[in-house]
Amino acid sequence: MAELVHVECPCCKASLQIDPETRAVISHQAHQKPPAVEDLRDAVKKLRGEEQRRDQVFQKQVEAEKQHGRVLEKKFEQLLKQAKDAPDDRPPIRDFDLD
Repeated sequence: MAELVHVECPCCKASLQIDPETRAVISHQAHQKPPAVEDLRDAVKKLRGEEQRRDQVFQKQVEAEKQHGRVLEKKFEQLLKQAKDAPDDRPPIRDFDLD
C-alpha cells in the first residue's frame, strides 16, 4: 500500500490526505480560521478610527467638488474671452454641407 500524500488546498487552506493509487481524497480537514474579533475594545477602537478616516475622506471630496466648480468656471471664462477676442467669421460646417 502506497503512503498517503498530504496536500494543502491553495484556495481554502484545507488539509487533504490523498491516496495516490486510487487518486481519491481519503481525509479532509477544514482550515481553522482565527476569530474575527479577539478583543471587543480593540474592535471598537478600530471602528472609531475608520469613522474618522471616512469623515476626512468625505471632507476632502467636498472640497474637491467645490474646487471643481471654480475650475470649470475659470475654464469657461477663458474660453469665452478667447471666443470674443478672435471671432470666427464663417459659420461652422454642418454634416449635410459636406454632401
